[in-house]
Amino acid sequence: MSDTEKKRLLRVRKKLSQGRPKFNAFESWRFIKIKSRWRKPRGIDNKMRTNEKGWPRVANIGWGGPSAVRGLHPTGKEEVLIQNANDLAAIDKENQVARIGGTVGGRKRVQILEEAEKLGVKILNAGPKAKPSDFEELEEEKK
Repeated sequence: MSDTEKKRLLRVRKKLSQGRPKFNAFESWRFIKIKSRWRKPRGIDNKMRTNEKGWPRVANIGWGGPSAVRGLHPTGKEEVLIQNANDLAAIDKENQVARIGGTVGGRKRVQILEEAEKLGVKILNAGPKAKPSDFEELEEEKK
C-alpha cells in the first residue's frame, strides 16, 4: 500500500470514528454494577439485540474502519510494546513506533529512552525524561 493511500485511509478512519456511537453494555446507564464497556446483548426479549427504535445501537461489522489501517497508530505506523532495552533492536524505525509497557519501572525506562535515542526510534509514551543521576542519588540515600 502506498504512503498516500495509507494517509487517505487514516483520514477516512478518523472521519468514521467521529460518527461512531459509544457502545455500552445493556442498561449500564441504569445500574452501577454494570460497567459501561461493550457486552453483546443476549436475552430473548432484549430490545437492544432486536435493534428496536429508541434503544442504543449494537456494535457490528458495519461500524468498522478500513481493514488496511486497522490497529495502526494515527501516524500510520505500527505500535510495538517494549519491556526492555533489548526489544528496541527488533524495531524497524521507518514503519514502527515503540510504546513502553505499563509495568516497566523508572530505572529501566531511562535505559530504554537512552537506547531509543541512540537508535533513532520514536517512543510514544516517553513522558518526562528522568536522568540516570536521579537514580544514583536515590541509591546513595538508601545506603
